Amino acid sequence: MRHSRSLPNKLLRLMLLASLSLSMMTARAEQKVTVFAAASLTNALTEIASAYEKSSGIKVTSAYAASSALARQIENGAPADVFISADLKWMQYLQDKNKIQTATRRDLLANQLVLIAPRGKGFKFNMDGSTELAQAFDGRLCTGDVDAVPAGIYAKQALQGLSWWQGIKPRIVGTQDVRAALNFVERGECAAGIVYATDARVSQKVEVVSVFPAASHAPIVYPVAVTANAQASARGFVDFLGSPAADAIFTQHGFTLIKR
Repeated sequence: MRHSRSLPNKLLRLMLLASLSLSMMTARAEQKVTVFAAASLTNALTEIASAYEKSSGIKVTSAYAASSALARQIENGAPADVFISADLKWMQYLQDKNKIQTATRRDLLANQLVLIAPRGKGFKFNMDGSTELAQAFDGRLCTGDVDAVPAGIYAKQALQGLSWWQGIKPRIVGTQDVRAALNFVERGECAAGIVYATDARVSQKVEVVSVFPAASHAPIVYPVAVTANAQASARGFVDFLGSPAADAIFTQHGFTLIKR
């Protein structure tokens, strides 16, 4: 009789444990992280997000665009948990607006600025300042918006630093983000473009004409931070961005890791 009375208790405990386990699994499945990231990170971060989902069970939703556009969206209340900018300016912009958790901010990656042309239509050009860029090719030059988009801001700095800005300025087409500039060059709508080295690397339709000297523009730095109103799960994803698995993917895509 004692055994018969204990059986329901055991079943009840098992049922409670099963219910608790199911609740924990459901809660984990409902967790997600929304990442706003610079367009140049699209390929690398898509792979990293997939790896994080597999290891953590937490869904990652990513939005890619110009850092300027994303920062303004976050400022206006967009539900981002993590922000990765292609420059320090727009991260600082959000920090000044108290829109990020400053303690979580760190510099993650570095990049290079390159001059590109449609594949098969490259032209000879040296960055030694011996010739004018405007005289090296015919047609338009595409890059990000030179007043807002990080790639365009870096491009303007480099062109000014090398004394080519005035000559090429009338032929510049500013785009909504660096990937849009890349697409214009891929289609031959622009005879040349200024993008990041990592963007040129992912395209089979462009070729690198030359690399801009690092001293001609501000260092290309990608900072990351958790936003002010982020879900708790956001920190786990930011930590994963510094893992060996993420480092390997970033390196594979041509980014330079910043020591941390």
